[in-house]
Amino acid sequence: MTTQVNNYVKVRKTSRMENAETFIREYKQKRWVQNSERIGKADSLSAWYSVAELEDFLALAKSNGGDGVRFFYGAFPQDYTAKPEYAGRQTLVMVATKSRTTGNGCTTDKNIYTKKNGRFEILSGIIPKGCPPSCPPPDGGMGDFGITIVDRGSKGMEII
Repeated sequence: MTTQVNNYVKVRKTSRMENAETFIREYKQKRWVQNSERIGKADSLSAWYSVAELEDFLALAKSNGGDGVRFFYGAFPQDYTAKPEYAGRQTLVMVATKSRTTGNGCTTDKNIYTKKNGRFEILSGIIPKGCPPSCPPPDGGMGDFGITIVDRGSKGMEII
């Protein structure tokens, strides 16, 4: 018999600035450059939601029995016409979840589905504002994290 023990560490309410800088720098160097080369333009580096949008989604999740949110990494199709400037770029997708304990004591987080027009649909959030293409002015926003110099080998250095 196998027993699985779930030891969850309570995460700090906020992350230290140096953690954010390290994670963003690692992403830029290890993923963003290759993604941008593959799609032929600068890929998104961030996704932005207003507090009101997040609160509305959390209220909707709670009203449907949700107790969590899972963020999926996604990408807009190359032929995305609703916002052509987003075509091919990555994004985040919020999905409401409900935790439950299985018979063997493990906790799982299941996606929530709601019935709409006779069909079950996953309870997902709105599309965030991606940067690029919708970036804050140079005097604020992502610039607060400083710059990253990426060595692109034979293609030279790039500052992002």
